[in-house]
Amino acid sequence: MNSKKFVLLLVFSLAVFFLILTFVNSKPKHDVAEGLYTPLLEIKDDKTGRKLIPSDFKDKVLFVNFWASWCPPCKEEMPSIESLLKSMYGNEKFQMITILYEDPYDDGIAYMKQYGYTFPVYSDINGVTAQNFGVTGVPETYIIDKKGNLRKRVLGPAEWNSPEAKNFINSLLNE
Repeated sequence: MNSKKFVLLLVFSLAVFFLILTFVNSKPKHDVAEGLYTPLLEIKDDKTGRKLIPSDFKDKVLFVNFWASWCPPCKEEMPSIESLLKSMYGNEKFQMITILYEDPYDDGIAYMKQYGYTFPVYSDINGVTAQNFGVTGVPETYIIDKKGNLRKRVLGPAEWNSPEAKNFINSLLNE
């Protein structure tokens, strides 16, 4: 094969490769924008086997956190999530929802028991909720107001027991 044919074959092969790569990566990506209505939560309580439904969240500020027991940044923020839960104890207008992401329920529960965490843990039915929210990794947290609008999206770990975080959540509770 002469060098001109080789170069043409190489250019053609690279063009086909990039065309295929573009097609494979062109599936629509879901993303949640602050201020827009929140996607459907399709989660279940593995303790009871009950699937949660939208009316369970009516008129509540939701703290939705995707996490995994194998995730170091998730482990970093867990004490502050536990602290936030304790500070909101008794407030019926606040609901914490933590959802295991690509992690077996039993592994998540074992990790929580090991470290004494008490926040509620739910399973994502077939990964639908993570897909609906456009989760890109863990931890990811979504704060949703009483009307069902996303008010804050936080990628990565955060200090949820900080005065700023608590003030923001309290402002939503008071709306």
